[in-house]
Amino acid sequence: MPTLAADTSPEIEARQMEAMRQMPAWRKLQLAGGMNRMVRTLALRGLKRRYPEASDAELHRYFAEQRLGSSLAERVYGPLPGQGRDDAERTG
Repeated sequence: MPTLAADTSPEIEARQMEAMRQMPAWRKLQLAGGMNRMVRTLALRGLKRRYPEASDAELHRYFAEQRLGSSLAERVYGPLPGQGRDDAERTG
């Protein structure tokens, strides 16, 4: 039977699955929280590389755009930097 990960042997995967089955719920939640924090950290680092001059507030707004989509992020957090109503009025 194929494994969930191509680089993991069936024997090791079976051990991993058994360890997860034996793990208390609080520990599973703790692991999931850690993975969530890591993904957020990596996403923000990627945004920092893409927008090196952006402030922390701007980076979090870009992050919201990635997570929520442009429509919801704009309704919740306002427009992206440089795309506010004042900017549109000045150029329009």
